[in-house]
This record gives sequence, structure tokens and C-alpha cells, in this order.
Amino acid sequence: MPQPKVLATRPLFEAAREILNKSFDVEYWTQPERISREELLRRTRDKEALVCLLTERVDEELLAAAPKLKIAANVAVGFDNIDVPACTKRRVAVTNTPGVLDETTADFAWTLLMAVARRVGEGEQLARSGQWKGWDLDQLCGTDVWGKTLGILGFGLIGRGVARRAGGFLMKVIYHDAVRAPEALEKELHAEYREFDRLLAESDFVSVHVPLLAETRRLLSTAQFSRMKPTAFVINTSRGPVVDEAALVQALEGGKIAGAALDVFENEPAIHPGLKRPNVVLAPHIASASIETRTKMACMAAENVVALFSGKRPPNILNPEVLEGR
Repeated sequence: MPQPKVLATRPLFEAAREILNKSFDVEYWTQPERISREELLRRTRDKEALVCLLTERVDEELLAAAPKLKIAANVAVGFDNIDVPACTKRRVAVTNTPGVLDETTADFAWTLLMAVARRVGEGEQLARSGQWKGWDLDQLCGTDVWGKTLGILGFGLIGRGVARRAGGFLMKVIYHDAVRAPEALEKELHAEYREFDRLLAESDFVSVHVPLLAETRRLLSTAQFSRMKPTAFVINTSRGPVVDEAALVQALEGGKIAGAALDVFENEPAIHPGLKRPNVVLAPHIASASIETRTKMACMAAENVVALFSGKRPPNILNPEVLEGR
């Protein structure tokens, strides 16, 4: 009996390949460049499963081109690249990889916060340039992190992880979320709830951890930057479109805020040229990029595919209604 055909849009990791190769006829995209839209549509034509990244759109066009598709397994927590209602309509299961990257992403958010506060990027460039003349009293003076006020937008698992890290720096932690956290959790993390505008006004650092939804798109724009302290910094490891980049550039140029540290961008991989400035730390969407975490993510996606074709409920299915009657 022929094995079900699978397309994986990256080579994944060895552990994930071992899971898939046992049960499926897998085609891996192994070219260094990202798979093109044309190739994606062509190669999914006869596939029953797709293991994809957030860089691949799974929409009506792709679904129409892949009539045999039964599952789109996203190697990511977010799934704004997938039209879940369209998949549901065609009875295509959609899965993601939640829970595995929370602490790793919180680590990186903290890395960015420290880097922009203490001007690490500028210092690293100076040290490598051959132009460093030695220690000086006012050379690359940044701002302290300890004892400052950290505002967290989005108090899910990643936001809470950042709050825990802030405790080691004796920071005051305030947060805003659509749903207020239980009182016991607030006490455990020494975190205080604030309305959105008040959080912006009080924070020395604003770290963003919200999902990309209609209501969070451009959550931070001109009006919001104007409410922040001129000494404040923005850190974004969530999704690029949550921050209005043009408005951020204007705020930076006008001295409305002190700086920013960004791992995600509105139109990746393009980066607004106005963000390429000394007081902005830039990273190429690597907040979850530890070997341990990315391997776990790939394995979770593979296990979701295995579960579906074994007649089981995929552990991380987003539209379980497609399983009814199977």
C-alpha cells in the first residue's frame, strides 16, 4: 500500500525527519532560498499533508490546487499565515506548535531589552571596527534596567515568562491584556494590571507579546507612541504588523521614545530603512531559534501529521470540527 505523500517546505531537523519518514513518502524542500509560491502550488498538487512555516500562505488558492490535502501542520505557534475557515470548509486539519517556545522566546525578548538598553549593538560594532580608542567615562552610556518599570502587552505564557525574568532585576512589572490574569498569578509574578494607555505612560520598557488579530494590528502607532515616556523603549517579539513601523520611525526621529528592539517586522523580510539607526536593535525573527526549541517545534508538527493519519486527534489541532465523521 503506498504511503501518504507529504511536502515539508524546509528540511526540518533529523529528529522530525525520522518521525515522518517512518510512515510517509516525504518530499523536503532543501534549496537555500525559501520555496516560491509557484513551486509550493505545484508540489502540493498530489500531497495529502503539508508541513509548512509561517512564511507560506495556506489559503483558498493553495487549497484549490491541492485537492488531496488533509492537514496543514504549521511549524509555529502563530497561524496568521493559514486561512483556518477556508481549511475547515474543505475539511483540512490545521495544527500549530504551542507551548514549546514560550521560555525560549521570553529569553530572547529579555536579550533584546538588555541589548537596546545597554547599547550592545553599538558597542559590538565599535569593538569590531578597529576604531575603538580605549575606555572613556561617557563612552556608549546606556540606561539601567534594574529597578525600572516594565510594561508587558499580552500576558500569556511568553509575557509571564518575561515578567519572571524581570523579578531578578528588581523591576516593577505592569501588564495589560484583554483578559485580566487571576489574582494569585498577579501575586506570584508581582505584576499589576493597567489599562492600556496608563501602561504606556508609566513604562520604561514596553515588551509586546500579543497575537496578530484584527484588533492588535498596528496596536502601537502614532497616538500610542505619543503617550510614552521620551526615555522609553519598545521591544517586539510577537508579530511585525502589531507595530506601525512608519509611526515608530517618526517617534524615534522626533524623540518621542528612546529606542526599540525588534525581532519581527511589518513586511518581512523587508525592514523599513528608518529603523536602521543606532538606537534600534534588529534581529531576523529568531526569538524561538534555539536548537532545542526549533527541533521540538518540528517534531510536534510531524507528530500532528502522524496522529491524523493514524486515525487519532492531532494534539494541537485548531479546527477539530473537521474530524467529525472521519
